[in-house]
Amino acid sequence: MGYLTTKDGSRIFYKDEGKRDGQPIVFSHGWPLSADAWDAQMVFFGREGFRVIAHDRRSHGRSDQTWDGNHMDQYADDLAELVNHLDLRKAVFVGHSTGGGEVTHYLGRHGTGRAAKAALIGAVPPLMLKTAANPGGLPIEVFDGIRKGTYDNRAQFFKDLVTPFYGYNRPGKTLSEGIRDSFWLQGMMGGLKGQLDCIREFSEVDYTEDLKKIDIPTLVLHGDDDQIVPIGASALLSAKILRNATLKIYEGADHGLAQTHQDRFNADLLAFIRG
Repeated sequence: MGYLTTKDGSRIFYKDEGKRDGQPIVFSHGWPLSADAWDAQMVFFGREGFRVIAHDRRSHGRSDQTWDGNHMDQYADDLAELVNHLDLRKAVFVGHSTGGGEVTHYLGRHGTGRAAKAALIGAVPPLMLKTAANPGGLPIEVFDGIRKGTYDNRAQFFKDLVTPFYGYNRPGKTLSEGIRDSFWLQGMMGGLKGQLDCIREFSEVDYTEDLKKIDIPTLVLHGDDDQIVPIGASALLSAKILRNATLKIYEGADHGLAQTHQDRFNADLLAFIRG
């Protein structure tokens, strides 16, 4: 574990584990979480001989809670600084939800020279917001509600968010108190200002042009019962825009499928990386 001090003086927390000379896998987490959301994947892929890296996005987790710079350009630049600092090559970039936007924008903004493959998991690209050109998106009122809930009482909002996030409101599903506690703790570690700023980045940023620039094999994996990032406005469109996409849909799966479908997800991601 360590900290990278970026060009603007912000400290970004990261974990660098596994086999040091193994192929690197870089994980980018969703909102409002931290690198800890990838713990099981870090262990699994580390045991498989990979070098595994996960960072806390600025204003999330243990990274500095910055007043400025909580936007996707800076998130992508922070990731680029980390990749360059660690001198990662032939890396696999894996992004969940907002982290999928971060990976997409990093590859679009900084190129694929250090990348071998990418994986977008329940990811927000190309655009979450409903517009005239994107009728399948979600209305701005949905994201305004997220802003209000986070601002008014984020402690309660994060606890409540766990239910749709992991599909615990579906028949036959039982809420895991452990997962809810972990989600809440990770969320509360972050800074309110930065988390509020980030809502715009996962909802109103259009990643279409970034997707068009990605020329490496990309896994697009999504649950068709994702209540947070509806598949019709995300994965199904991204897979059509990307030059070399592999689309994999988990029937009945939720937004947090890396945890709720952990073994299946790990095996599928491993097969994609080694394929």
